[in-house]
Amino acid sequence: MQNTLLVIIIMLFTFQPSKPETFEPITVLELFTSQGCSSCPKADELLGNVKNKSNRVVALSYHVDYWNYIGWNDPFSNKYNTEKQREYGEKFYSSRIYTPQLVINGREHFVGSNSRTLNDKLEAYEKLKAKNSVTLSNIKQINKMINFNYSINGSIKDKKIRFILVIDERITKVKRGENRNRVIKNENIVVNEIIETIEDAEGEISIEIPKIVEQQDNLRIVAIIQTKTLDITGATQKTL
Repeated sequence: MQNTLLVIIIMLFTFQPSKPETFEPITVLELFTSQGCSSCPKADELLGNVKNKSNRVVALSYHVDYWNYIGWNDPFSNKYNTEKQREYGEKFYSSRIYTPQLVINGREHFVGSNSRTLNDKLEAYEKLKAKNSVTLSNIKQINKMINFNYSINGSIKDKKIRFILVIDERITKVKRGENRNRVIKNENIVVNEIIETIEDAEGEISIEIPKIVEQQDNLRIVAIIQTKTLDITGATQKTL
């Protein structure tokens, strides 16, 4: 009896609960912008400056459509991007949406042209381990479709995965609106995105190349893991 009790006591003192698996830090920047917004070019430039700073920084440019009424139709804008921004607005209890807005890892937001805040946030998030990692492989383009495999590490419970197609860079001469006669360079422009509920840690997916993509465009595939509350827990990117 005493031996049994001693074994139980030793087990209680030596038992260490397993820690959740963690992975290399990843920082996802989502800029909500528009070619029709006079405050946005500075944020666009800032996003371009940091997009290649580290492979652990994923930069995305979502062009919203609510500036188009001024007279310039941003060719990359669409309602989907505006609705995505509104989802973040609900999460952050914001009474309005604005540009340029930068959302970092789905957790917080600030004015996208504020370089000091961005640098401070990048430094802070570089120290935080990710809860998921994801890899992309066997990427093949067949006509207007890109097919590839994905593999996720870490818990996938109650999470979704976003697959995003981006144009690396495009230069536009704006002819009307607040930025008329300005030449604007946009980078990592989101041109297609699909969201799937994660059922398995591995799978195959296809994403369509939309008509706005030109033959000379360099493309990139991004995969993002997120929770039900839009927190980003892992991501990766792959240049085609």
